[in-house]
Amino acid sequence: MNEAAKFSILIPSWNNLDYVRLCFDSIKKNSRYQHQLILHINDGSDGTLQWAKDQGIDHTHSVDNIGICLALNQAASLAKTDYIVYMNDDMYVCPDWDLYLWEEISSLNHNQFFISSTMIEPTDTGNACVIGGKNFGTNTDEFREQDLLEQYASLPMNDWQGATWPPNIVHKSMWDLVGGYSIELSPGMYSDPDFSMKLWKCGVRYFKGLAKSRVYHFQCKSTGRKIQLNPGRKQFLSKWGMASSTFMREYLGIGKPFVGPIPNPDENGSLKKRLRLDKIKRRLSA
Repeated sequence: MNEAAKFSILIPSWNNLDYVRLCFDSIKKNSRYQHQLILHINDGSDGTLQWAKDQGIDHTHSVDNIGICLALNQAASLAKTDYIVYMNDDMYVCPDWDLYLWEEISSLNHNQFFISSTMIEPTDTGNACVIGGKNFGTNTDEFREQDLLEQYASLPMNDWQGATWPPNIVHKSMWDLVGGYSIELSPGMYSDPDFSMKLWKCGVRYFKGLAKSRVYHFQCKSTGRKIQLNPGRKQFLSKWGMASSTFMREYLGIGKPFVGPIPNPDENGSLKKRLRLDKIKRRLSA
């Protein structure tokens, strides 16, 4: 690792070597700063494990696919910087993605933050946090890199409230405080809002999505496969006593224009009714 590294970037992967190569290449080519790259290799029988060894990449390895949560926590054990980034292996970072994150962090006088970059995706899913419907390729063979590099910065987007999804960054002290990602949610469905909730419970109120920090996301290249997924929606409800949608919308204000640190919500009126309904759902699902 370069001693000047800014971030420790955790990238869990499951037999996605072509995407991993592209992801790593984009980080090396389009980053303003040097970073520690840490790959967790699930299985790796496609050549990913040997490739990581040949390249001298910091990595952890599991013979079986242990999912996102355990993979991230294993990779985080190798982190040597003060800032931990979680990034998917099917992402391509756009130029200066890290500069904008670093400028935002440097403007703060505390470590209690959670900041996300903004994803550009080929399919429009209606997610207000994503620049959707901008198809620069749905796989590495079809990827139109030059077109993306010419157009990414001009795609309209504003900073948004409620950082949750990767790529995201947190100070290592906060990662350690909340214990990383929750392994009871393995392989990882709803682990993103769960991590945000853990930060919320520890007093974090600065949840920001940066419009200028952009990555292209090929979408669901691992979770789209036939794997046994955990019942994350039910688990979140049981663990926290409210639905993930309640937390994301009513507490984090996910996708709304960013206005600053989030105040504690008034748990009266419509929110009080919603929380009451969540408690009923929790009892019925037990």
